[in-house]
Amino acid sequence: MAASSAATLAASPAPRGRAGRSAFPPPPVTARPVDRDAWIAAFRQVRDETEARAAPLSPEDQQVQSMADASPTKWHRAHTTWFFEQFLLREHRPGYRIFDERLHYLFNSYYVAAGPRQPRISRGLITRPTAAETAAYRSYVDEAVEALLAEASPEALGRVLPILEIGLYHEQQHQELILTDILHAFAQNPLAPAYDPGWRFPRPQAAEGAAALPAGLTRIGHEGEGFSFDNESPRHDVLILPGAIDRALVTNAEWLAFMADGGYARPELWLSDGWIAAQTEGWEAPGYWQREGAAWLTMTLAGMRTVDPDLPVTHISYYEADAYARWAGRDLPTEAEWEVAARDGGLADAFGLVWQWTRSAYSAYPGYRPLPGALGEYNGKFMSNQFVLRGSSVATPAGHARLPYRNFFYPHQRWQFTGLRLSRQASA
Repeated sequence: MAASSAATLAASPAPRGRAGRSAFPPPPVTARPVDRDAWIAAFRQVRDETEARAAPLSPEDQQVQSMADASPTKWHRAHTTWFFEQFLLREHRPGYRIFDERLHYLFNSYYVAAGPRQPRISRGLITRPTAAETAAYRSYVDEAVEALLAEASPEALGRVLPILEIGLYHEQQHQELILTDILHAFAQNPLAPAYDPGWRFPRPQAAEGAAALPAGLTRIGHEGEGFSFDNESPRHDVLILPGAIDRALVTNAEWLAFMADGGYARPELWLSDGWIAAQTEGWEAPGYWQREGAAWLTMTLAGMRTVDPDLPVTHISYYEADAYARWAGRDLPTEAEWEVAARDGGLADAFGLVWQWTRSAYSAYPGYRPLPGALGEYNGKFMSNQFVLRGSSVATPAGHARLPYRNFFYPHQRWQFTGLRLSRQASA
């Protein structure tokens, strides 16, 4: 992982809407000497953003785990702290004293090489430490990280900064999960509580038509400058077939037409596993939608709201996206098609509204090798049975989105802000 450049982060599209309100400050350009104060400022702002997202929630809110895929807010706050303690301080801060060894069992996520862990489905049972004790844990680790950044030798800092950087981007991922996980929890509450009564989903850009895809060989993946996750490399050639990709995202109005035409009741539109999932789960609309008379309502971070036909559809699974594309006589784009079109400026709202499903399976790029050690478990071991999403969502922290970013989820999952746009190959 290379150190981030100011140019890379400054070019990152800023998600719109109150949920993504603060920017990740640019760490220094890789010049010598390293600007320690800039790195400390970056660390503080990311850590503060996590606390800002948790601030509207009561201790009871922060404790709840509404399903196995989601985690309590308190757990996110503690896990991101454990990450810095485990991978940064334990290895690189001479004389560092672990805050509490017992927490390493509670707040490890899936790093087998780092030791045993609380089962994911049981994270909501961790009532101790309390929310206040979790705040103390965060403060203790924050102080130690800042001291490390201020005092490390230049040689030691060269080893520390790549780990710090991945820790910052890792925490931003959990900032997004804080919002999506609490939205799922609040959606189970008959009171339909609001995370933020003033939150509004941003309006999409006006866009029509489709952008032609540049047929032929092109290169995708991380270019080598600035931060990247290991799954974005190596950069490699891909073949793009003639075709086009829609400039606009699919809207709620278009999804309502799919529903009105029996989209959820027509097995010929669905993949076999998708049809089973839809029948088993009783899907008849996107996640969080519920009917009230002739109208449809949806649960949002501002509480229950009427479905706005002009907004992009969200909280849909890959199975639903694929069924919709089949119904429309179109395709989902490949991740390569999406990246090329976004790179060339052909997509409206590529970033900042909804993650967009692609039809690309989440697998390794040619020549991919995971990072050495426990951090190699970050991405590589999940390259099975999932699909790639591109872009970013309204819940993504500002500065986190990047063109080659590869998000991935299982095809049945829909608690994230996931939507779609369509493509078509010229021969179709």
